[in-house]
Amino acid sequence: MEQNSTCSSCSHHGGPLKKVLMLMLIAFLATLIVNNVKKNKEIGFAPRTPHTITIAGTGKVTATPTIATTNVGLVTEKADVASAQTENTNKMNALISALKSLGIDSADIKTAQYQINPKYTYDQKNGSTINGYSVTQSVEVKIRDLTKISAVLAKAGDAGANQVSGIQFTIDEPKNLEAQARELAVQDAKDKAEKLAATLGVRISRVVDFSEVTPNNMPGPVPMMYAKDAAGVGGGVPAPDVQSGSVEVHSDVAITYEIQ
Repeated sequence: MEQNSTCSSCSHHGGPLKKVLMLMLIAFLATLIVNNVKKNKEIGFAPRTPHTITIAGTGKVTATPTIATTNVGLVTEKADVASAQTENTNKMNALISALKSLGIDSADIKTAQYQINPKYTYDQKNGSTINGYSVTQSVEVKIRDLTKISAVLAKAGDAGANQVSGIQFTIDEPKNLEAQARELAVQDAKDKAEKLAATLGVRISRVVDFSEVTPNNMPGPVPMMYAKDAAGVGGGVPAPDVQSGSVEVHSDVAITYEIQ
């Protein structure tokens, strides 16, 4: 009798549980059917492309340069290669010593060019003949104390340099300035996008693409002089007055916004 009573209780409680399970199964099958119908409707159609606008933005930061770079060197002409090399080497060693005497570190003096070229003469009878050789050697010099630019140029001339290619002003650590310029460029693009969206009667929802073009933020070299036959750019001549001015760091971005 007690066993039959227990089974009756199990049957009583199992009925609602079966109904719940059945309803969950029906809901699951219904969800599968709806999803399959959606998939079948999308077969043969390209995915929906969101409506977008692409806006360009520009940012600019002005700063004072911290480094000046210039190339100074020597051209030595002699009848034979050995003589030209010997004289050029001696003068270049004296030039480098003179630069170091102004506080230029060895790490900031780098050989930029070394060439040996024949010199030719031409006449109708013999054609081209070699009548000597020229040795050209130059070093790239970084000047970290901008107040010494004029002194460096004058000292180079006194040491016999007869080549100066120019001066270029740069910033030693431009990353912070580049980040500031990028922020300004992004804000510029956002402001333009919001104004355009208001004109079109739409609203911006999110960014879907971003690209940045980083131009050469440093200005070109300031032309100086090239005096092939001069004894140097110094030799009692007043040192040139070089002004560092300022440099501009730019960032150009293109941002694509989804609109609704």
